[in-house]
Amino acid sequence: MPARSTVSTMRRQWFQAAAVLACGLLALPVLAQGDAAWPNRPVRVIVPFPASGATDLVARVIAQRVSQELGQQLVIDNRPGAGGTIGAAEAAKAVADGYTLLFTTSSTHAISPHLMPKLAYKADKDFSPIVHTADAASVLLITPSLPVKSVQELIAHAKAHPGKLNYATSGNGTIVHLNTAAFAAQAGIQLTHVPYKGTGQSITDLAAGQVHLLFDAIPTGMPHVASGRLRALAVTGDKRSTLAPNLPTVAESGLPGYSSVTWFGVYGPAGMKPELVGKINQAFNQALQNPEVIASLAKQGVEPAKAQTPAQFAAMVQADSARWAKVIKDNRITLE
Repeated sequence: MPARSTVSTMRRQWFQAAAVLACGLLALPVLAQGDAAWPNRPVRVIVPFPASGATDLVARVIAQRVSQELGQQLVIDNRPGAGGTIGAAEAAKAVADGYTLLFTTSSTHAISPHLMPKLAYKADKDFSPIVHTADAASVLLITPSLPVKSVQELIAHAKAHPGKLNYATSGNGTIVHLNTAAFAAQAGIQLTHVPYKGTGQSITDLAAGQVHLLFDAIPTGMPHVASGRLRALAVTGDKRSTLAPNLPTVAESGLPGYSSVTWFGVYGPAGMKPELVGKINQAFNQALQNPEVIASLAKQGVEPAKAQTPAQFAAMVQADSARWAKVIKDNRITLE
């Protein structure tokens, strides 16, 4: 027979193993309940752009409705800098429990990765794609002194005067820059780039004829068209904008196949559970169907995205990223 001390030791080991197993089994339903209870406290939503900017305003409109849907506050936390990449990097490092989300645009996930090789995150690996929320098209503006009234006439004029037309942008590597580079490449025309620090001064110079064309946000550009300072030729989306219903798209007015929008979307850190991602996706898609949200976004020239799964959102971003990678490479675009 084994010694008494040996029996005691074996009993202790058996009880310890049983206790560990019991704790493990008890932990399983607790984890499941934790996911099911999300959110049971406020959710932080990082917006990697300045307060009162376009992305911030869109995020707040949508977040307010999602808060109502969930019965828990979504708190906007602006973390601007480096084209949105500082806030995006912070979101990538957060705990993947659904209590830190990133509300961002094509800038951080489809454009910056091709302009900033030393990013502090990998757009395709360090995030959990959750939901595509909205899209914003731009408007093609020209100086009234330019003797053209359509996209076709603009292209013909540019071909007749290669390199003589200047286009303004809000800086190297911005969506405005990429929109124009893609437009020129598809149209087969040569334009001269004049980068500005934002669009304020560029609007003034465009009105004065110092530069000839600019792709601008519809809400900021159209008031200058209404006042007669500028002329609008087309919008860049797949369909006409509710803010400028009389303007054709670039595609239907002389450049078939051209389309460009800035998309807005929500990510979480990599490693989020599919069930949790699905729950957040559903909450945002529901909020985007609300008439008040749709009306508020329309005033900003933004249209809610059609309901998509996280996988569809990821595929859309991948295609958009590949497109801008080609534009950046073909036109040798850098941030300098």
